[in-house]
Amino acid sequence: MIRPQINSETLKATSNVNNWMKMSFLLWLCSLLFFHSANAQKKKEISDVKYRRSSLHTVLIPSTDYHMSDIVERTYYKAPFPDKYNNHDVNLHVLDRSAYPMTDEEMTARGEKRTWGKAFGAEMLGDLTNGTTDPTAKEVPFQIEKFIDSTKIANKLVAKWFDRNEDGTFGMELIQERGMYDASVIDKSLAEGSARGTALLADAGEELLGKTFVVFNKMRLVENEKIAAAVRDAALSLTSEMKDGMAKDIAEAPAKIAYAATKEGYTIFTNSYLHKLVWNDSVAAVFYNDYWIGRGTKDEAKKRAFDESDLFKLEYIGSTRGSSVVMPFGKSKDPDSSLVKLVTIRNVAKVYAKLQKEFDVFKPMTPILSEGPITAHIGMKEGLEGGEKFEVLEQMYDEKKQRTYYIRKGLITVDKKLVWDNRVQKLADVGIVEVQPIEVEDGKKKKKPSKKELSVQEAVALGATSFKGKGSFYAGMLLRQVNRII
Repeated sequence: MIRPQINSETLKATSNVNNWMKMSFLLWLCSLLFFHSANAQKKKEISDVKYRRSSLHTVLIPSTDYHMSDIVERTYYKAPFPDKYNNHDVNLHVLDRSAYPMTDEEMTARGEKRTWGKAFGAEMLGDLTNGTTDPTAKEVPFQIEKFIDSTKIANKLVAKWFDRNEDGTFGMELIQERGMYDASVIDKSLAEGSARGTALLADAGEELLGKTFVVFNKMRLVENEKIAAAVRDAALSLTSEMKDGMAKDIAEAPAKIAYAATKEGYTIFTNSYLHKLVWNDSVAAVFYNDYWIGRGTKDEAKKRAFDESDLFKLEYIGSTRGSSVVMPFGKSKDPDSSLVKLVTIRNVAKVYAKLQKEFDVFKPMTPILSEGPITAHIGMKEGLEGGEKFEVLEQMYDEKKQRTYYIRKGLITVDKKLVWDNRVQKLADVGIVEVQPIEVEDGKKKKKPSKKELSVQEAVALGATSFKGKGSFYAGMLLRQVNRII
């Protein structure tokens, strides 16, 4: 074998080529790492953004006189807490209606019923349904008022905000945590003007205490036949004075057809009543002047004054109702219990989504997770279907005024093809159902998934909803749904 002769010049040239190749590879590797870093920065995701959420406490109005009530109400207690709100639990979870009876005189004095501002047809049907499912439904709003007054739940909400101890002393730990304030600045504000309240304390009042809500939920599982019959009978009563004959038969036909079409199965109804803690400058001034007791001090008079105070109130915002049909399982007249659990949790989520859409003050904000594409942890559980508009807000803080404000940076739209179905995952979190992986099969052979199935799988894998829109957005900016383009 003849070996090639390699002289020193050749070795030098080869060495230079090798060095150049090494250098080129290093440059390529650095550029690749830089590109990856830049791309990661562009697609930056924030998994646990801290932002100021509204706070929420929930109360169940139970009733044991309906079918499968034990399953419905046990499931309600296991349902995931709405994760766009801080859980402001004050250990008042049940409103026992029997403890707050309503007399005819009280109903008359209170105006008998509230008007919800609904169209006549919808209100009439709603009243008819309520009357069928619960003849005393009109008493509920007034029983809620009695409950609020007798339990002093508003006082308890305020006490929780200020970390009140058994000795009546207050602190600012929770305010600091949820408001992300500097502890030394809060201490300075309290030292300088706790009796009057400083700008920072006013900001905390507006941003935190002023966004504290209580939702009362009343649920029932009702046979559809009862509702269908009531609707049919109400419609037929309008033709009762007509003479028998073809004209009467034609007039009654729609009611009979509707009854036949809707009498099967059950429906879960959830009525929700939204209230908000009243907190303003005048309330704050009285609180800091007359009730505030700092840590390490004693003042029995102020302690007693807070306990007995009627200063703190809940303001009624409005109500909504949601319903979901549950069909019988197989030959059984009753629906499957696991299906009842599933529908119960989804129906509760539905009414929260409706409250958010109907009442601007209750709309939560959620942070952008990534900007390439724009994504957020919000989905079908919050009522998204695709096409909804969200405003993009940038949270700012005025150091001089010590006040938080928000700048609107643009509008984005929910991508109809990539709406995250976060309903089932939340059920799995509480161990009610198991989430099965999405598989597309046709008999024994796997088939190619459709575009719709692919988009669903992509949305599930993404773990977030995607949005369409252009602007200078970044992860951490806040989204809030709008009902109309402003």
